[in-house]
Amino acid sequence: MRGKVGLVIGLAAGYVLGTRAGRERYEQIKAQALKVWELDPVQAQVARAEAFGKSALAALPKAAWNGVVKVGKAVTSSSTSTPGQKLDAA
Repeated sequence: MRGKVGLVIGLAAGYVLGTRAGRERYEQIKAQALKVWELDPVQAQVARAEAFGKSALAALPKAAWNGVVKVGKAVTSSSTSTPGQKLDAA
């Protein structure tokens, strides 16, 4: 069954990438995708996603440091609890 699926996928990819009709259809799809990408609502969402990514990236070092501190406290605590209990307490 896996061989048949691979064969179908290969034939489809060959058609789209290799034939003239496939290439023309690819160009149509590409042109339409570029038109959609350039729409103002889409670009507004792209800008929101970029801003979110930058703010999340800025918060990452602090979150990583807090994790390091929590693990450090768990390692240095002298209680007889299990490691998981130590992390929950830290």
